[in-house]
Amino acid sequence: MGINEFKIFRTQAYIDGVFVDASSKQTFQVINPADGTVVADVTDCGTEEVLGAINAANNAFPLWSGRSAIDRSIILKRWNELVLEHLDTLAQILTIEQGKPLSESRGEIKYGASFIEWFAEESKRVYGDTIPGHLSDKRILVIKQPIGVVAAITPWNFPIAMITRKVAPAIAVGCTVVIKPSELTPLSALALAELANQAGIPKGVFNVITTENADQTGKIFSNSPIVKKISFTGSTEVGKHLIRQSAATVKKVSMELGGNAPFIVFDDADIENASTAALLAKFRNAGQTCVCANRIFVQDSVFDSFSKLFVQKVKQLEVGNGLDKNVDIGPLINQEAVEFIDDLVRDALQKGADEILRGGLDSDRTKTLFYKPIVLTDVSVSSKIFGSEIFGPVAPIFRFKTEDEVINLANDTSYGLASYFFGKDHARIWRVAEGLDYGMIGINTGMISTTVAPFGGIKESGIGKEGSKYGIDEFVVVKYLCWSL
Repeated sequence: MGINEFKIFRTQAYIDGVFVDASSKQTFQVINPADGTVVADVTDCGTEEVLGAINAANNAFPLWSGRSAIDRSIILKRWNELVLEHLDTLAQILTIEQGKPLSESRGEIKYGASFIEWFAEESKRVYGDTIPGHLSDKRILVIKQPIGVVAAITPWNFPIAMITRKVAPAIAVGCTVVIKPSELTPLSALALAELANQAGIPKGVFNVITTENADQTGKIFSNSPIVKKISFTGSTEVGKHLIRQSAATVKKVSMELGGNAPFIVFDDADIENASTAALLAKFRNAGQTCVCANRIFVQDSVFDSFSKLFVQKVKQLEVGNGLDKNVDIGPLINQEAVEFIDDLVRDALQKGADEILRGGLDSDRTKTLFYKPIVLTDVSVSSKIFGSEIFGPVAPIFRFKTEDEVINLANDTSYGLASYFFGKDHARIWRVAEGLDYGMIGINTGMISTTVAPFGGIKESGIGKEGSKYGIDEFVVVKYLCWSL
């Protein structure tokens, strides 16, 4: 069955409960990164459609926010059920437009659905407070209310999970949403919209703007007095730009931005477990995640044993079309990604790095986005790869001697999203966990993302948290009531 035969396959924008073309009739192409074929021509929205979606969300807000939390919960739970019922179809759509292996796509959809389920329950637990009055005739109450219309901008690397992680808490608490998915992966978002419609989410509550003009859309979101909140996942550079634009309307923002995750292996670590975790943390989604292990630091006495074991495991990874069986790593997203990673590798090699596992592109470098894993050692901290978010299947390994040294190296970045370290000394575990300047820390694990924990960074990796009980607070305003008897 071709992708256009799937019952939930859509190519038009979703505004006010209807799939629509742009008034200009313009479209853009979605390309399969595995083979370069055109998957679909998708509606290219302009200013008229973006403003229309914002107005639709604004019109829907009074009724949706006025419904009971139980009503919203029931609808969200139905949406979750439909997503899981269509898991295989969604996975194929995701893999075809994004490239990751089907097994990873299925995992992402389950992960994405878990946010819908979680916030369906949390919608009933948005509690306020009573506070002892400051005078005998005063009673003080604190209530939480939905902030209003939310604009969300999501990336291509997790085109379903990044949407549900924002949309589910927003609509659970009573907000209405306009989503702008990446122009590289809009089909997953539109399939979610179709399922949201089937679940009974009212018109205007969930809108999807598809467009190649991200700058224009972001500017409209930022300048609109109707939009009360922007939630963005993407690069730090774009995040800073959105923050500056949103300052004019003093908009509430959540920013999940870039990362430069250290992965530290101490001399008392279980090397077998550490190497396996490093493999998963580095090469999931071909290394194209913001929480990927970016810099692997290994203590001197176990450096050789770890590196040897790690390379053995990397060699077993299969690179290929994500629709094929037994594939571990799919293509990179586009040619720009390939060129960026190639540049980082060349710079590292020029500065003395040793390529202990050769990879990269095959001989015909212009016709493929399949990039074989590379492992580098003796990497200089002056290399560009040390300070960059790699976003690809390249693993640089750095040697260190002392705890203080590696903490300083790990923190030597403007980013502060995810970090990982392996060791057994409990005292050292506490010291390192407290010493690392990161919003999330994996201790003896390389997998930290979960619905029930707060996802988010510090420093230039972002503002705010997603997931967990903390995630719903990003979409409410706290109102204080002072009652005189």
